[in-house]
Amino acid sequence: MRICTVVGARPQFVKAAAVSPALRNIGVEEVLVHTGQHYDANLSRVFFDELGIPDPDINLFAGSGSHARQTGSIMARLEAYIQKSAPFDAILLYGDTNSTLAGALVAAKLQIPIAHVEAGLRSFDRTMPEEINRVVTDCLSRWLFAPTVTAVNNLAAEGLSSGTELVGDVMLDATRMFAARARERYPLSSFTQHASGAYALSTIHRPSNTDIEGCLEVIFSAFRRLPWPIILPLHPRTKARMDGVRVPGNVEIIDPVSYMAMLTLVQNACCVLTDSGGLQKEAYWLKVLCVTLRRETEWEETTEHGWNTCVGTNEEAIVQAALATPTGSQVPLGEAPAGTASSTIAQALVRKEEAIQTWSKK
Repeated sequence: MRICTVVGARPQFVKAAAVSPALRNIGVEEVLVHTGQHYDANLSRVFFDELGIPDPDINLFAGSGSHARQTGSIMARLEAYIQKSAPFDAILLYGDTNSTLAGALVAAKLQIPIAHVEAGLRSFDRTMPEEINRVVTDCLSRWLFAPTVTAVNNLAAEGLSSGTELVGDVMLDATRMFAARARERYPLSSFTQHASGAYALSTIHRPSNTDIEGCLEVIFSAFRRLPWPIILPLHPRTKARMDGVRVPGNVEIIDPVSYMAMLTLVQNACCVLTDSGGLQKEAYWLKVLCVTLRRETEWEETTEHGWNTCVGTNEEAIVQAALATPTGSQVPLGEAPAGTASSTIAQALVRKEEAIQTWSKK
């Protein structure tokens, strides 16, 4: 079996670090395409280096731009590469980025089956570009690999049960693979003199927080009222919107960090304040309180018993949620039905492809 895996953003590199070895362990030939959506070294190259991901077979260097411009650039370059490098039995896509959408549209036009990892996630907020990307990708996919029962139910509600399989969450695989290694490679003292549990960690990058006037000001006003220092690895998008924004004295801005460095910071934080989807889960799995700077989450399970609270940009809600304490134990999130999500996906792809080949010979 020959698969083209399309990645372009930091979370996708992490997922590929878990799934790619599982594919290769059972003899699948994988061609790895980096779209170049994330091109900053701290958001791209370092991930391949520290996670042991093989160098991409090609980097399309699509770069940044508006959603339309970036998606179109990726599509044009990806289509040319796939046509030159065909045949492929499937295109493997992760998550909900513009790289995912571009890969889905190109594969559908070229009549190549699509396998979507993290299928079925829904925020039910169509103002989020990611929501549009994931809905369209799911509709075009032949194989829908859902990380949770909630995701399976979302797909069923949309009439997409055919091809859906509950496999668990590959990010849980990655967290288990790299958490201990992160503590060894990136001790907390390499980032800060604060003791474990004596600081909060924040990430802010979504357009709903960076591009709407006044939102950053509200968030920082809430941070000013919290009793701890707050470490903020500053995303390039947010950095570009910081002119005129007054940063509180307890917010410590640092450069973007790698995935494993972030795992160290999460594990030692007393609280995480984020608009990231992936960081919500990592905080949950590492048993750290999370405050989500959005009005909704795709990971409903994390909100059980107060482990994660969605607050949007309401100053008072941010403060109250950050100072709260979970009221009960966690419910399972992203556990694979058997083994790991990565191995389940790899085996499912091979099994489904063999079934197609058998049927086509009849």
